[in-house]
Amino acid sequence: MQVAIIGYGAIAAYVGRALESEGAQLSMILARAGREDAAASVFGDVPVATGIGDARPDVVVDCAGHGGLSAHGLAILGNGLPLVTLSLGALADADLHARLTQAAREGGGVLHLCSGAIGGLDALRAAAIGGLDSVTYVGRKPPQGWVGSPAEKVLDLGALDGRAAVHFDGSARDAARLYPKNANVAAAVALAGIGFDATAVTLIADPEATANIHEIHAKGAFGELSFRIEGQALEGNPRSSALAAMSAVRAVLDRRDVMRF
Repeated sequence: MQVAIIGYGAIAAYVGRALESEGAQLSMILARAGREDAAASVFGDVPVATGIGDARPDVVVDCAGHGGLSAHGLAILGNGLPLVTLSLGALADADLHARLTQAAREGGGVLHLCSGAIGGLDALRAAAIGGLDSVTYVGRKPPQGWVGSPAEKVLDLGALDGRAAVHFDGSARDAARLYPKNANVAAAVALAGIGFDATAVTLIADPEATANIHEIHAKGAFGELSFRIEGQALEGNPRSSALAAMSAVRAVLDRRDVMRF
């Protein structure tokens, strides 16, 4: 299996190593112009390019965040290639969502949405068939996990005195817009269930939290669902989810399996 990867950060490096250990061959790394040397320092002899061009890997994996999907998604899907992405929050941009959809339909590509740092999406997607009345996502992190986000404008993250505090309560679309570095889980829940505008999101800074905690609560014709996961960071990078990286690897390996969930 020939695999191209967008990005060269911690998640991209993990995905590349894991796939190679499973027998895949890295055929190309896509990086921003001027960052080719940085990408080469991570992936060694793997060719680095700034666009997909005429390359025909078996699958492309987007590990570069919202910018990577925006920069390369249209060309990849338009060339009829499968694209696995972790950048689900980018799809809150209705215009980008529409253009990616059109490119895939016209070019024959398929955009595979990774579950990322959350689970339970299979049950949520199934429940949506019968109809969902409500879906809520609650994201809870230690205060330092929200540094650099709009939470700093709402809370004094260094002075919470052991008490958890809500700093966002709104729709998944607004959460994705305001918290782009933390939006992918909320976006995954929205896309699996009832959409960006109908999905409620609550974001919490909790001094007693020792991990990033994600919860889904849903009600509908199927009954009620509650799911909670405490995710650990990727080794060597406290800002990246280990499970998110693992989900990208799983999505690629699923393409070659003859039995799939």
